[in-house]
Amino acid sequence: MRRVSLLPNLLTLGNAFCGLLALAKAIDALAFAGSNSAIFYDKLETACWLVFAGMVFDAVDGKVARMTGGSSEFGAQLDSFSDALTFGCVPPLLVKVMIEHEGPLHGYVGNPRLHFLAAAAFALMAILRLARFNLENEPEEKAHQSFKGLPSPAAAGAAVSMILFYLTVARPELQVDDGRPTPVGRALSLFPDIHLHVPGWYLPMMALALPILGTLMVSRVPYAHVASRLTKRGSFFALVWVVFGAFVLFAAPVPALFLAFNGFALWGVMRWLFRRKKRVPAALPDDFFTPTAR
Repeated sequence: MRRVSLLPNLLTLGNAFCGLLALAKAIDALAFAGSNSAIFYDKLETACWLVFAGMVFDAVDGKVARMTGGSSEFGAQLDSFSDALTFGCVPPLLVKVMIEHEGPLHGYVGNPRLHFLAAAAFALMAILRLARFNLENEPEEKAHQSFKGLPSPAAAGAAVSMILFYLTVARPELQVDDGRPTPVGRALSLFPDIHLHVPGWYLPMMALALPILGTLMVSRVPYAHVASRLTKRGSFFALVWVVFGAFVLFAAPVPALFLAFNGFALWGVMRWLFRRKKRVPAALPDDFFTPTAR
């Protein structure tokens, strides 16, 4: 029997465990959907944070494998299976649970079949993206500096952060820490009726975002590998920006994650469109097609 490297594969399984636990929390949330809404929101929020915990495992397992010389075909396949679960299947199902629980409460009459198709589009595109990545991936460190298409963890982060952002806005009374409002809670107090107006348009937008994120995953739009960029040598000012980013994440984690992941997805598209525009050849001169003397 072929030997496998223990530590990186355990980290990869930690990613899969977070995905399974998040799915279990979503099922638990449905069990309390009608009897205790507070438990529903708490379970669903926990499921979202478990997806982010899976990202931590996913960010370090490959790095550990390359540092310890434990990279293998087995590890690559295990990583893709774990990603398919935690980042491909769990996030769209969490979005579907949220939409179908909150829609009737805010006058949004959706179609469960369309919600399922939107979730399935995200999940299937994630699986296709991971299958393509396995065929094109190379073990060298330089091959892990960028991606073709939106990475599945980033797409999952965009979807899950939308749920957390919704919970923050729709349930501002939960923004309390040690009996006092959090910085986000204080900001929401300036808009006392925001929880009444946002859900009506935000819920269908979440459903629409799923196939869009799925399409970006299977596209050829280039995206940077953030984990590799953060772990390589950089300038002193890059370190300063990371420290300030950590402060913002600590003070307002949900808005920071929402802007970071959705901004990352949009930034890749905008940069790709800008570069394509620059590559368009200049207009040809009027005499370009005029025959010249031989």
